[in-house]
Amino acid sequence: MSWLFILILVAIIVVFGVRDIRMNIITRPVFKWFKEALPPLSQTERDAMEAGDIWWDGELFRGSPNWQTLHQYATTTLSSEEREFIDNQVVTLCAMLDDDEITRNQDLSEPVWQYLKDQGFFALIIPKEHGGHEFSALANSTIVAKIATKSLSAAVTVMVPNSLGPAELLLHYGTLEQQNHWLPKLAKGEELPCFALTAPDAGSDAGAIPDTGIVCKGEYQGEEVLGLRLNWSKRYITLAPKATVLGLAFKMFDPDGLLGHTKNIGITCALIPTDHPGVKTGMRHKPMNMGFLNGTTTGEDVFIPLDWIIGGEVQAGNGWRMLVECLSAGRGISLPALSTATGHLSARTSGAYAALRQQFGVAIGEFEGVQEALARIGGLTYQLEASRVLTATAIDQKLSPAVITAIAKYHMTEMGRQVINDALDIHAGKGIQMGPTNYLAHCYMGTPVSITVEGANILTRNLMIFGQGAIRCHPYVLDEMAAAANEDGEKGVKEFDPLLCQHILYSAGNGAMAFVHALTCSYFASTPVGGATAHYYRYLGRFSRALAFCSDIAMLRFGGELKRKEMLSARLGDVLSHLYLASAVLKRFEDEGHQHADLPFVQYSVERSLYLCAKAFDEFIANVGGLALRSLLRVVVFPLGNHFKMPKDEVAKAVAKHMTQIGVVRERLTHLCVLDENNGTGVLEAALEAQHQAASAYKALNKLRKEKEICGLTMMQLLDDAMEKNKLSAEQLELLRRAEELRQQVIAVDVFDADEFA
Repeated sequence: MSWLFILILVAIIVVFGVRDIRMNIITRPVFKWFKEALPPLSQTERDAMEAGDIWWDGELFRGSPNWQTLHQYATTTLSSEEREFIDNQVVTLCAMLDDDEITRNQDLSEPVWQYLKDQGFFALIIPKEHGGHEFSALANSTIVAKIATKSLSAAVTVMVPNSLGPAELLLHYGTLEQQNHWLPKLAKGEELPCFALTAPDAGSDAGAIPDTGIVCKGEYQGEEVLGLRLNWSKRYITLAPKATVLGLAFKMFDPDGLLGHTKNIGITCALIPTDHPGVKTGMRHKPMNMGFLNGTTTGEDVFIPLDWIIGGEVQAGNGWRMLVECLSAGRGISLPALSTATGHLSARTSGAYAALRQQFGVAIGEFEGVQEALARIGGLTYQLEASRVLTATAIDQKLSPAVITAIAKYHMTEMGRQVINDALDIHAGKGIQMGPTNYLAHCYMGTPVSITVEGANILTRNLMIFGQGAIRCHPYVLDEMAAAANEDGEKGVKEFDPLLCQHILYSAGNGAMAFVHALTCSYFASTPVGGATAHYYRYLGRFSRALAFCSDIAMLRFGGELKRKEMLSARLGDVLSHLYLASAVLKRFEDEGHQHADLPFVQYSVERSLYLCAKAFDEFIANVGGLALRSLLRVVVFPLGNHFKMPKDEVAKAVAKHMTQIGVVRERLTHLCVLDENNGTGVLEAALEAQHQAASAYKALNKLRKEKEICGLTMMQLLDDAMEKNKLSAEQLELLRRAEELRQQVIAVDVFDADEFA
């Protein structure tokens, strides 16, 4: 047997070590298979694949994340100017907002609109030289999130001009003349922008938009000029009913060759005043009955000069690449900000409500079922905030991390959905009765809006995260694809050969290390810290190795068909996503100085992510192929079985306890939440504070009740009896009466006269 082993080893060394033998036996057959297996990519898919930057996702995908690199990323902090704006203009704006009134009127009030324009809320990203604030991505995100805890409709109104739209596109691609003309007007609020991409038959598939621009000659300002004859029909366009300038995406054609030999030029973006002849806006949709403006825009035979193309004629046909590269603003800043706001609002209010609302003589926060829901809210809110800050950090490094922002968009909006669902369950009847003091309902109604925009969540999860990550983050596949695409086949084989050798070693090494880590409970995996979180880094490192190995196996097994195996690729995307989300939590814990009281939140969110990683691996392995392949993967990934579980009950109880008690932990967890006596959140906070101040008086009262020295069916009856029998001091009675009055205001819901429903 030893001789047989030696012979096999020698054969392997000869085959791989002698270049001519390797080329003929291995490289050329694999090269041929690789060319045939390459997925056919449309131009829009190719542009999306090549757009953006690789960041921490590359480290996680390749199997050996350098945790020191993660810790060394300079987390963005708010400047004094940004803090001043948040503490003054944002606070003032929030005080002006009445979300119930906004929803009833289906619009912001005119004073609010004017304040937004005067204070530059639509110019957060515009450079100071053009009259804007030039705030960081973190500041942009923080402003939107803080507003969203008061009014989602107002937050959407602020976020859109600072997200994917004319200002963003002008900053990156506009000509100097376009920037000087439009940016100062946008900064001052003299112009209100919107951007129109989605058409009735083209949502996430931008390549299918039927809107056209035909190169032709036409009259503009009394002269014949070269331009475009546009026809379009767009829907779901936020701010379109009130916008004064329209960013438009369309397919550009040059059938007469007026610009050159290319007839199908491709997707192009232009900037058009909405009062231009033929442009129609004003019609409205009612997205979940929210109060932000959303509607349609159409144009029939609208002629515009060529220099209205964003970036001028040289950018004709580059519209889709421009849009994809700028999507980080929407996917990485705005939508995560809304989801994080949902977490802050839900955590602040649900914790307080659970402490104040009583059933069966005890606060509902004492019931383990409610604690389970509170723990989800608290753990996910901690993770939402960590992910919001880390993602904004990447964007503030002037990166456009396409995979990271897709992860943020999908998973953070889904976490927001989970959080608001749990918050409504805890609030029960209080949460479903609409009115001025219902602080959750509009947030609940608006959550599906975030999930549908910037690419519906099903598309983002199933096609984008792993689809882009597998190729962009892989150290060899992109170069192998380039070699396979070489028109000189022999030269392509020679370029392919060293890449293939490195790829084989890389894949084998990841498989071997994933197996070793699984067999040793990740003992030998690297960790940059000691203490309570050290083992989390080790487990994430183990799963990173397993992801790299499974990804290579999937690409080898399915080739170009992998992009159609959406259920399988989505599960691998889930692993990558939860590696990122858990990384964000660990970095936040490090950046904030290892706050010991935050440890239950860290444990809950990271252990949940590890559980979901393992679940995704389990489901991937169960569906990937035949018995032999499934057995191989299970031996590598789970040789001792899958032992990852959701956080223990003790962790969940610790999270819930922090959320129901006044203290610095609750403040840190929900620091973005705006409190307002007029919408119920202020009364809720006052009631919790009053209960806290009356804690010792409550103990005395409960002792009297248990010993049957006082009696009564309600709290006020108990207090009256205690006063009559002189069992409590005047101070104790005052504290208890005030706490009970506020508690009754908290559990009350809005009622209306019958004629208000007529």
